[in-house]
Amino acid sequence: MILILLGAPGAGKGTQAQRLEDAHGLIQLSTGDMLRAAVKAETEVGLKAKEVMNKGQLVSDDIMVGIISERLDQSDCKNGVILDGFPRTEAQAEALDQLLNDKGLSLNAVIEMKTDDAVLVERITGRYTCAKCGAGYHDSFLKPAVEGVCDKCGGTEFTRRSDDKAETVKSRLEAYHNQTAPLLPYYKDKGILKQVDGMAEIDEVTHQIEAVIKQI
Repeated sequence: MILILLGAPGAGKGTQAQRLEDAHGLIQLSTGDMLRAAVKAETEVGLKAKEVMNKGQLVSDDIMVGIISERLDQSDCKNGVILDGFPRTEAQAEALDQLLNDKGLSLNAVIEMKTDDAVLVERITGRYTCAKCGAGYHDSFLKPAVEGVCDKCGGTEFTRRSDDKAETVKSRLEAYHNQTAPLLPYYKDKGILKQVDGMAEIDEVTHQIEAVIKQI
């Protein structure tokens, strides 16, 4: 089974991907993680990527497809994968289709987690973590039992990600929509685009995604 999860920053893709991994033995393939692993392992494509990155240039679609190809051939991907961060353009989607076709594989579903930008901005900008143990909290949705004290380790220092500021989040959302917009009609035309309510409770989102998978 090969899936793509589409969702804006803060939509909860990571949480749902982890649940899919646990329930179905799938492997989440993150573009960034695959790229770093290929470079570190000094695979043929990884070395090409390293050369490009050392020049401060962006890795080409051809190299990225090559890295995905190498990763799909590894034994832990035999049950299927969840693609995260690729494709982001129609050209990449076409290249992915060709790659899968060459391997005798196909994309089973593209699941879009529909969200509300205004709510996402509140969700993301309110996040903070314990500086000591990394436990996550939120200004509105998940406060420590005792204000200023971590529930898990008792720490009293907390941090916020620099890119969780409202203006930064809005820019990330705008970039996501600009990148994703061409993909939606592309996969809709193929009949594999499915949509779930990303604003629902986590368990309900999982239930909706599982319903999609049952149809595959």
